[in-house]
Amino acid sequence: MDPRLELELHQTRRQFFGQTGVRLGGVALTAAGLSALGPLVSRYANANEAETRVHPPLSGLPHFAPKAKSIIYLHMNGGPSQIDLWDHKPQLAEQFDKDLPDSIRQGQRITTMTSGQKRLPVAPSKYKFSQHGQCGRWVSELLPHTAKHVDELAVIKSVFTNAINHDPACTFVMTGSEVPGKASLGSWLAYGLGSESQNLPAFVVLTPTWSAKAPAQALFTRMWSSGFLPTRFSGVALRSSGDPVLYLQNPPGVSSQDRRAMLDTLNQMNQRRFAELGDPEIQTRIAQYEMAFRMQHSVPELIDMQTESEETLALYGDDVKTPGTFAASALLARRMVERGVRVVQILHRGWDQHGNIAGDLPAQCRDVDQATGGLLQDLKQRGLLDSTLVVWGGEFGRTVYCQGGLTRENYGRDHHPRCFTMWIAGGGVRGGVSVGQTDDFSYNVVDRPVNINDFNATILHCLGIHHERFTFQFQGLDQRLTGVEPTTLIKEIL
Repeated sequence: MDPRLELELHQTRRQFFGQTGVRLGGVALTAAGLSALGPLVSRYANANEAETRVHPPLSGLPHFAPKAKSIIYLHMNGGPSQIDLWDHKPQLAEQFDKDLPDSIRQGQRITTMTSGQKRLPVAPSKYKFSQHGQCGRWVSELLPHTAKHVDELAVIKSVFTNAINHDPACTFVMTGSEVPGKASLGSWLAYGLGSESQNLPAFVVLTPTWSAKAPAQALFTRMWSSGFLPTRFSGVALRSSGDPVLYLQNPPGVSSQDRRAMLDTLNQMNQRRFAELGDPEIQTRIAQYEMAFRMQHSVPELIDMQTESEETLALYGDDVKTPGTFAASALLARRMVERGVRVVQILHRGWDQHGNIAGDLPAQCRDVDQATGGLLQDLKQRGLLDSTLVVWGGEFGRTVYCQGGLTRENYGRDHHPRCFTMWIAGGGVRGGVSVGQTDDFSYNVVDRPVNINDFNATILHCLGIHHERFTFQFQGLDQRLTGVEPTTLIKEIL
């Protein structure tokens, strides 16, 4: 809702109960008048009761019975190489060091990082692929633990985007638009569906450490920002080192009772100010203060891994015992959805391999592979996978041609938005299926193209939301996560 419209609604409510109510008090009401007023008062009382939930859903949502209740989004920031991980192209071995055919490139733009090269030599993957699961999915040797769960995954090989550089591409993946200022997927879900958790945010962001030695792309808060939505729906980023939340503990000499009393007084002051101005951001401030107080008790319990069995920790690998790693973040994600958090977003950096694929890509895969497989197994054995979506992907893929020097043992790859691979598993998703095909060079989509907005619409569908009916008025438009262009659900995976 537009803050100006929300302001008008609050003013109307205050005027009715503050002004009209006083006037009615001086008038002898007839029985018929009282009867007419009764349902309105009842509806207002019911609304107040609903607002006692810390994260209430938007009225009318979900649109239909959801298959999934929460989502864990694993974003490999930088653009993982689909050719080296998921899009098996054995015939490329015959094309080693040959120029990329013009019939394949088709005059498409490339980045300035390779546009100055005299040649665009084809670089086949140096990694072995093998088939896994009943579905026979081809998976790289770099992902042996994820490969054990391919019958749970719906793999989409034909995802494409328009953006060729990281920042607009990441912005598009997370907000449905390359233009900054739009609301992120997690914020949309927090706004529409709220959360079952009373003591943790509805939308939490984790930014774990990474092992690749190459410089990583910067992360911008717009990837978890609420944009034009009220700011209380922004993702809460937990720190990867030290205290997950700064100033979580009370200062020396300040007890929990003192903090509670202070917040109650501050809340009264803010409520009076809200009654004067009707500014919805004051309500955001109140909610954030209250959530910060609740997190003082809930976060220490959340991050206490001593309650986990050794068998569970072993699923995620040795890194799970090191705070701030991807493995520790994946386990935290499971613990959060278990506690009712709606959206957990893990952004793992370091996947921008313009060179040294042989050194950097295996390190990145070691960071995430066992933890991802462990997360899927952990969710499944706890009965949570049926109600949790797990998404894996990046902002674009990598080129089949080499950037820089090429040998059979090492090479680099540039950005490639024309086709890349993502997968999704969990509630509402058919496992073991594959959607889309690319050409022999993993350069163009030749069957069933899937736009990012198609992908996001499908996520919303699994969570019980019809993407065309999920809107927010801003700048004179009914804004949607999936934009205004025609969007198609990926029905093959539902």
